[in-house]
Amino acid sequence: MGQAVLEVNDLTTKYITRFREDIYAVDHVSLRVEEGKTLGIAGESGCGKSTLALSLMGYYFPPLHYVSGEIILNGRKITGMKPDEIRKTALGTEIAYIPQAAMNALNPTQKVINFIEDVILAHNPTQDKKDIYELARASFEVLGLPASVLHKYPVELSGGMKQRTVIAVSVILRPTVLIADEPSSALDVTSQKMVIKMLKGLMENGFIKAMIFITHELPLLYNVADDIMVMYAGQIVEKATAKQAVFDPLHPYSKGLMGSIIVPESGLRSVKLTAIPGAPPNLKKPPAGCRFAERCKYVQPECKVTYVPLYDAGNGRAYRCILSEKTLREAYQHGW
Repeated sequence: MGQAVLEVNDLTTKYITRFREDIYAVDHVSLRVEEGKTLGIAGESGCGKSTLALSLMGYYFPPLHYVSGEIILNGRKITGMKPDEIRKTALGTEIAYIPQAAMNALNPTQKVINFIEDVILAHNPTQDKKDIYELARASFEVLGLPASVLHKYPVELSGGMKQRTVIAVSVILRPTVLIADEPSSALDVTSQKMVIKMLKGLMENGFIKAMIFITHELPLLYNVADDIMVMYAGQIVEKATAKQAVFDPLHPYSKGLMGSIIVPESGLRSVKLTAIPGAPPNLKKPPAGCRFAERCKYVQPECKVTYVPLYDAGNGRAYRCILSEKTLREAYQHGW
C-alpha cells in the first residue's frame, strides 16, 4: 500500500433546506487516495458525487453543512479548520477542484492571464506579475496549450479549449490532489479525448500527485482510474479496481449502471442494454434498509428493513448488499 495523500474517515455532510429539513447527501463515506493514483467515483445524477467533491475540501457554506467524520490531507486534519485558514493554506495549493460546467466559470470580461494572476496573488501577494506570466506560459506549454491563450478572453476559446484552460488554471499552484467533477461532460468526443489526455498527463508532468475523477459514466473510468467507488443515494455501494468495477461489477446497482450504457470495450460490446427501473429515494426520508431495494431485481424482504453495511469482500474490494458474492454471481447468470 502506497502513501496516502488524502484520507477520509466516515464523512457525513448534509444540506439544510429553508424548511429546516436535513438531506444527508454524503452518508458515512470513507476513502483513501494514494500518491500517483486516480480514484474514480461513479453514479447517476443526484447520488451525491458533487456534494462529496465539495465536502472533501473541508470548505462548507450553507446550505451544505459538516456533520461528522474527518478529512486528512497530506497528513493534516482539515476538518474543523476555519474557512479562511483552509482557503489560504489548502485550497489551490494542496487540493483543487474543477466543478461541473467549469468552462462557464470564466469571467467573459477578463483575459485568461488575469485569472491566473488572481489565483497566485491570493496566495502570494508580493509575486511579480512578470514572474507570474512566465510561470503561466511554461505551465501552459507543458500541458499542450499555446501561450497565446493567456491573452485571450474566454469567448474566443472553443468549448474544449475552455475546459483545458480551466484545468490548467486549477493546477497552476501544483496542488497535491485534483478533484475533477464531470470534466468531459458537454464536450464532443474529440474534445473529451483531449481533456482526458491532459488530465492523465498532469501526474506525469508533476502538476499533481493524485486525482479524484467523478463521472456518471462508469466505463469511462476504466481508461482513467486505478480504483473506482460506486455511489448511490449518498452512500458508497461498491469499491473495486477499475477492471473489476467495469468487467465484473458485484453490487446490483453497479451491474445496472454497466448494463445501461453502450460500451466499446472488447468483451462488453455484446452485452445487452438494460435500464434500471424506478428512481433514487428521497433523501429527506431515506429508507431504513437498503437504499437500492425498491429498484433491485434481487431484493429480499429483509433488504427493506435491515441496514446494510459495506462488507469487505477481500483484496480491497467491498460492496453493500445482504446477498453473498456467490449468490449475486449466480443471480447474474440468469439475467441483468
